[in-house]
Amino acid sequence: MLLACRAAIGGGLSTLVFEKKDHSVTLKSDMSPVTAADYESHARIMEVLSGSGLPIVSEEGQGFSYEERKDWDSFWLVDPLDGTKEFIKGNGEYSVNIALIESDIPIIGVIYIPVKDLLFAAVGTEIYKLETASKSIEDMSLALDEFRLTPDVNKDYSRIRVLTSRSHISEATKEYIRLLEEKYERVEIIPAGSALKFTLLAEGKADIYPRFGPTMEWDIAAGHVLLKAVGKNIYDYRSGREHQYNKTSLKNDWFLAQ
Repeated sequence: MLLACRAAIGGGLSTLVFEKKDHSVTLKSDMSPVTAADYESHARIMEVLSGSGLPIVSEEGQGFSYEERKDWDSFWLVDPLDGTKEFIKGNGEYSVNIALIESDIPIIGVIYIPVKDLLFAAVGTEIYKLETASKSIEDMSLALDEFRLTPDVNKDYSRIRVLTSRSHISEATKEYIRLLEEKYERVEIIPAGSALKFTLLAEGKADIYPRFGPTMEWDIAAGHVLLKAVGKNIYDYRSGREHQYNKTSLKNDWFLAQ
């Protein structure tokens, strides 16, 4: 886990150099934006994780076909800069996401929020939150208990706090929220960018994140580990089954995180 934490912090800190600059934005084949900060973070993360000897699937890296991936026992799944639109807007709601996938299941998850120097990390049922993470990371291996996260519990069952994407809310999501409004006295909408939504869920600051729009496995794998550490999960919306990884396509179906 410490290797992933160091990689995420290194990649995230590199993005801060680009924070106050004019961004040269390129559109990828799927029409999503990419900047120099995305590529710089990817390069820094690759430098750290390559020492593990495991394959690395990164949004900004080499593509691997399913035929190449299907027999992998373990690999890193990386989003070097999740929330590029938020990064371009300058609102700070972007993150670095790193997950270790083993037997097609995410077992280690790290989300780093560079602007806040805030890191969340989880493995199994253990979840940690490091403030001033770039300064605290070396102490983490010595005093893990000091960084253990205890989530808040929503005891007001008359309300539900719903996370929505700040830049990608679909009509299907709006309709789902309307259905929730029929079931609860109060529905609070919490817009947030990138994988920050998973950290809010893990901390108990929100109750549900319906995502009825396009995402990729590297967008959610690290957050999935955080959620499972606190007894929550990500479910395929149509089947109700737990979300799966290393699929034929790395695109996600609609899901509910709760």
